[in-house]
Parts: sequence; structure tokens; C-alpha cells
Amino acid sequence: MNSIPEQNLDFRAEDEDGTIDIRKIILKLLDNWYLYLGAVLISLIIAYFYSKYTPPIYQISSKVLVNSSDKGGSPGAQSSALMDLGGIMGGKSSVDNEVEILRTRFLMEQVVRQMELNIVYQEQVGFKKREIYQTPIKLSITKALDTISQTLVTVDVTGSNTLKVSANDFEKEIRFNQEFSLKGVGVVKLMPTGLAKLGKGKFLIHVSSIDDRVAELQGKMTVGVTNKQVTIMDLGLSYPHPRKGEDILRAVINRYISSSLEEKNIIADSTTTFIQKRLSIISGELGDVEDKQERFKQNNKLTDMSEQSKLLVQSTSEFRNELAKAETQITVLSELEGYLKDENKNKRVFPASLLSSDMVFSGIMSQYNSLLIERDKRLLSDTEESPFIKNIDEQISGLRAGLLSNIQSSKNSYIITRDKLRSQLNQVEGRGEQVPQIEKDYLKLARNQQIKQELYIFLMQKAEETAISKTSNLAIAKTIDPPKSAIAPISPKQNTIYLIAIVIGLIIPTVFIILINLLNTTVSTKEDITSATITPIIGEINHNSSTDNLIVAHQGRSAISEQFRALRTNLSFYLKNPNQKVILLTSSASGEGKSFTAINLGNILALAGKKVLLMELDLRKPGLSAKLGVANITGFSNYTIDPSVKIQHITKPLAINPNMFIISSGPLPPNPAETIMSEHTDNLIAQLKEQFDYIIMDAPPVGIITDAQLLAKYADVTLYIVRQKVTQKNQLSIVDQLYRTNRMNNLGIVVNDIVPKDYGYGYGYGSYGENETKSTFMSLLKKFKG
Repeated sequence: MNSIPEQNLDFRAEDEDGTIDIRKIILKLLDNWYLYLGAVLISLIIAYFYSKYTPPIYQISSKVLVNSSDKGGSPGAQSSALMDLGGIMGGKSSVDNEVEILRTRFLMEQVVRQMELNIVYQEQVGFKKREIYQTPIKLSITKALDTISQTLVTVDVTGSNTLKVSANDFEKEIRFNQEFSLKGVGVVKLMPTGLAKLGKGKFLIHVSSIDDRVAELQGKMTVGVTNKQVTIMDLGLSYPHPRKGEDILRAVINRYISSSLEEKNIIADSTTTFIQKRLSIISGELGDVEDKQERFKQNNKLTDMSEQSKLLVQSTSEFRNELAKAETQITVLSELEGYLKDENKNKRVFPASLLSSDMVFSGIMSQYNSLLIERDKRLLSDTEESPFIKNIDEQISGLRAGLLSNIQSSKNSYIITRDKLRSQLNQVEGRGEQVPQIEKDYLKLARNQQIKQELYIFLMQKAEETAISKTSNLAIAKTIDPPKSAIAPISPKQNTIYLIAIVIGLIIPTVFIILINLLNTTVSTKEDITSATITPIIGEINHNSSTDNLIVAHQGRSAISEQFRALRTNLSFYLKNPNQKVILLTSSASGEGKSFTAINLGNILALAGKKVLLMELDLRKPGLSAKLGVANITGFSNYTIDPSVKIQHITKPLAINPNMFIISSGPLPPNPAETIMSEHTDNLIAQLKEQFDYIIMDAPPVGIITDAQLLAKYADVTLYIVRQKVTQKNQLSIVDQLYRTNRMNNLGIVVNDIVPKDYGYGYGYGSYGENETKSTFMSLLKKFKG
């Protein structure tokens, strides 16, 4: 027995040679043109309202020039963008790093907080909502919750000072500046801004958390370097309100530029503060030494030194100068070492101007200061226990260890130099044993004074350098093309929306049709039958659009009548012997048109002058007699049970044709199968064959009960009725098995209730001899078919 294919679909469009017939597929799709027309119209209507009521989005653009010679950034650079931002003393910033800085969440968060962008105001005008910038009403959050939820606040202005506010489960009339609690937000109040005239109307206020708004705006902003040959960054922001979008992008740029200046100035201020404190201490020490030197000269009346002392001072001046410089460096490094070790100061910016010129040292210092500045900024919104703060603290701790190690190494180097200079100076001074003791003591005071003076001059010089550096600090970037909105919105684009709507309107019906066919389990096409069974198809009957079962009798020139004539002709090839008179009709299930076929087949045979008998042998659910208007009082069941009942008692003529007769089922027996198997049945059929040219048996469905197989021994030809869109595809295995096993004589299939365009005949089949009204669309379709 043939297995049924998994997909016997109406949508199959393969020719016999296996090639796909594209035109056939298109014709089948166009057959449902009304679905496409409706879907396209609905899609276009939706697209129209979408484009009409969707707020337009504008693109705001700007260009920023980065003051850096390093355009690309080295691949091996390990410093982060935040470190580069503070790298004034030795650090470099690349354009790529600056791009990453502009993309940082923290920068956008500052702008959102500054401009209160987490509160968006809209005006309701009919069905359309539009964002307003210069709003007449402002929502102020006086006491915010830790986590603000997305909340829509509707404000109806009912009077000059009266507002009706509704949000979530809250609805209340309030006055301006009156505080009230809003679920998911906190304690808020509404205030008039005076920026625009306040009239009666409805305003929508969208309140969201800072984090949500930052993420939304970051997704709308783009930063990139279009040309790698220049140090220019291209910034873009898509926003529904062009002016507000320009101000947001301008605020981001200004915040980025001011941050770079702030970090440079913080480092300069820290250095100045450190120097001023040291100058205050050194100034006092230098004054004390000078006072001691002056008192010593006065007390010892030392107005002039001997030639030997002058020569000694002259010969040791070089050593004293070098020693003073070494002592100065050791003092500065000791102070810096203590500064780093002091727990109260190790979270402060490191004084930059006092560092050595070592590039490694400068790089570590830049990173250290940048992390400290970033930590202070983060503490505005995070706590000390935040994972981000702890991560920064770990980095700061590591860099501090590196700074201490470098400072201690440099300090040890200067200590060795100092000790060597002291030794050399002592040797030179040891030669002046002949110098008087008073002059020796004076020389010691003079040397101490000179060391203090050198340190004081060094600090004064650094203080001036730092002050000059601060005044000459320049931002790392400048705006060369201010933010400007495009004239036309970038979305919604009406042409694109309408095109997409048309495409969707074409796709949806196609998918729908394909799914319907994929999910269809009933017989739809001729291919469904031929691919499931080798049983021949000997008749095909079109759909009867009327309620009249006597089509052949009342509509003799109809397509259905012609199809029954074709079936009559085909039967003549099966019933060649004059003794072959019995035609058995069965099907897979009830409701597939056996009675309809029996009536009209009998009528068409009677029109040919043949004497035809219809036998209603469905003893379980008879319907043939009812369709013909015959009383079912006495029939087949009476004959098999009551020997006194003769053939003439159960044979009734039919009014539709004088050559047509019927034997109805009679009263329903309790045992239909045994009734059919009655010993009287054989005698009945034998006598009927002598009296009639054709005997048409309307049998029960073979797919449900065995009655039809019991009658098969009497049949010379068996017509298996298959109804389009009713018979299940898997039920075709029944007829295939019956045919292959020869359980029924001359088995053939009659397909009933066909819709030609679905069945696979083609378009316009079966219209011969009938007046049809054809639509213009179908006429064009037929021309296309060719």
C-alpha cells in the first residue's frame, strides 16, 4: 500500500517532470487577490496613522576638534580614557580615547542630572502627542525614592491654579506648589515656569530613573572619527525635539570640555596648596637662620673675614651649592613620601609640579591623579562599598605603591649623592684648620642659610611655574561645528513606511495561504488523490451551488449534468457484459455525497432509456429516500425479514423519470450487517438484475463499517466517493488498500463537490453552455494564463 506523503498541498506547483511551475504558483496566489487587496489597504491605513501620529525624529550633528598629535592611539596603550583625560603632566590623549570618553555613561549622567532630562513633558493635541521644551509646567521631585519607576503623570489644567493629576492608582485635584506623594517616584510638586502661556489643556509628564534615561540617550547618540587623518570627532544625536536635542548635545560637549579643564586645574590647585604650605615652613626656617647669622656677626663683631676664610668659602661654594640642591631634593621627596603615607591625604590629588622629569614616574602620577578625580566624581552617586569604587581603590593602591617605590628609589639616590658631597666638603673644610674658630662657626651658619635659601627659591620657582601653567591651561578639545538639527526629520520616512506597509500587506496573505495549505488535512487537489493511491479516477463532479439535489433532472445543460454524462460514458468501459448491472457507491465517511451521486447518476442513465433502480442500503443512516421525497415505510429490511413481502411491494417508481425506481431501506433493523447477509438478499439481487438495466446501491461508508464490503460481492463496479475539502487525506489509504487487494470489483474514484480553481483543472472550467458573469479581474487573469 502506498504511504501518504507528508505534504500533499494545494500549493504544490510541480509539473510531471519535477520542474516548478512559477506561473501556476502565481495564479494560485492571485486567486486570493481579495485577501491581498484587503491586507494592503489595511497596512496602508495603519501606515498612514503611524506616520501621522508618530513624533518625528531629527538628527542633530556637531564636530569637535581634539588638540592632539596622536590620532590613532597605539594598540598597546594600557591607560584608560579616564586616565588620559587628566594627563596634563606627561600624559597624552588620542582621538580614539576621547571618543570613548564622550561615550562614557558618567558624562551623559552629568548632563541628565544637570538638565533634568529624566522628566519629559508632552502635550496632548487630539490623538497626537508631541514633546515640549519650554513647558509651562514643571515637575519638581523634592524627595525622590531610591529607585524611580517609569511613571506617566497626566495633568489636566482645569483652572488658573487648579490641576487634576492622575498617575497609576493616583488621582487628585491639587494646586501649584502643593506637595504630594507619587507612587514609584516620591514626593513631588508642580510649579508654573512662566516660560509659556498656561491655558486649559492636557499635559503628559514621563518620569523615569536617571539610569534608564542615560541608557536611552546613550543609545541615541553616536560618536566617531570619520577621517583618521584628522583629529576631528563627529557627534550625532537623534531626538524628537530639534532645539532640545541641540541643547542636549551642546551640554554633553561643554561638559566634556569643562571636565578636561577641571581636572587640569584640580592638579594645579593641589600643587599650589602643597607648595604654599612648604613655603610657609621654609620661610620661617630661613628667617630663623638669617637671624642667627645676623646675631652671630653682631655678637662677635665679625665685619669681615680673613683672606684665608674667603679663599676657603670660595673653594667650597661649588660643593655647598650641589649639597644644597641634594638636600632640597631629599626634603621634597621626604615630604612627598609622607604625603602618600598619610592616611588622611592619600586620597588627595598628587602635587604634579614637584615631580621628577622621569617619564615613567610622570605616567604613573597622571594615572594616579585621574583615578583620584574619577573616584571623587563617582562618590557623588555611589557609596564607598560600591564595587566600582572598590575597584578604583585597588587601582589607586597599586599606583600609590609604584609612586612610593619610585620616590624612595630617587630619595636613596639623592641621599648617596648628599653623603658624597658632605664627605668632599668636609675634606675641603678640613684644610682650613688655621681658620679662627669664630669664622668656622660662621661658615656653618652660612652653609645652613644657603641650603634653606636654595630650597625656598626652588619652591618659589615651582609656585610660579604652577600659576603660569594654570592660567595657560587649554581644553583638550574645542567645538568647530556647533550642534545643529537637520531641517527634515530622519523618521518616520513616509515613502519607506508605505513601501514596508505594501510589502507586509503582500507577505501576510501569502504566509496565511501557505499556512492554511500546510495545516489542511483534507483532499484539495487532484494531486492529493493521485499521489496517495493508484486507484483510477473515473468521474469528477463540480460543486453544486444550489440546494437542488436533482441537478440532471432540472438543469440538464449544466456543467454538473455534463460531468454525470462523462461518468456514464466511463462506466460503459467497466460494464461491458450485459449481465454487469450493479453499481455500488461507498465512501470513507458520511456526508461525502453518495446519495447525491446515486440520484443524478441514476437519472442520467434513465435519460439514456435505461431502466434504473436505486437501492437505499445504508440501513444505519438512510438519506436517499428523504432526498427523493419517498416514504420509507416498506423497504429492503421488510423483504429480508418477512417472506410475505414481494419485490413489487418494495419497488417504488420515481416521479423524476419514468425509468427510475427505488427500494428504500425500510425500518431500521437492530442488526444491519446481519440483515444485509440475509439469505434472501441473493435472491433479491438476482431477480432485480432480470428486471432492471442498472442497479445502483447506496451503501454505508466503507471507512466506518463493513456493510459496503458485504455488498461488494454483488457489485460489478464500485464507485468510491471522495469529496473535496471533506475527505481526509489519510482516508485515501482505505481505497488504495481495497484496490490493491481487489476486495471490490472494478473500483474507481468519483471526486465530488469540486471547486475547479482549487482542484487543479484550471480557471473557468465547466462553464460550457452556461451564462456566466465574469469580473474584469478574472478576465484579465484568464488572458494572463494564456
